[in-house]
Amino acid sequence: MSRYFEKISYNNFSNSIIDNKDVYNTYKLPNRKTKGAAGYDFYAIENVKIMPGEVKKIPTGVKAKFNDDEVLLLVVRSNYGFKYNVRMCNQVGVIDSDYYNNIDNEGHIWVCLQNHGEKDFVINKGDAFCQGIFVKYLVTDNEDRSFVKRSSEY
Repeated sequence: MSRYFEKISYNNFSNSIIDNKDVYNTYKLPNRKTKGAAGYDFYAIENVKIMPGEVKKIPTGVKAKFNDDEVLLLVVRSNYGFKYNVRMCNQVGVIDSDYYNNIDNEGHIWVCLQNHGEKDFVINKGDAFCQGIFVKYLVTDNEDRSFVKRSSEY
């Protein structure tokens, strides 16, 4: 199987972000800027302003399809923490393979940032604001494999 990013449906986009076909048609999917980059940059769909102490949930408009033995890890761009004291609320986002096309939100990936700095922090439309890294993982040989299907409880 392959791995790839795709846009959420326009219906989901218009209900959860903005009802604007031009914005939907023009926002970018994550990509790597260099051959040696591990992370795929995620780009802001619209301008975002985070005031000191504020937490902002930022939509990406993106879902990811990848292998069952992989996870997509999301991390904030390193210069956000170093220069501006802005962090992801969960420090590292963990996107499981079965999050893709789930019944609640199609697997729409959101990023939650908090401004711990002293100045307003602005992400402009089109700016790369976090990155996703695909990683293989291992499981134990003796785990209980009677899994449940993903639901809104997970």
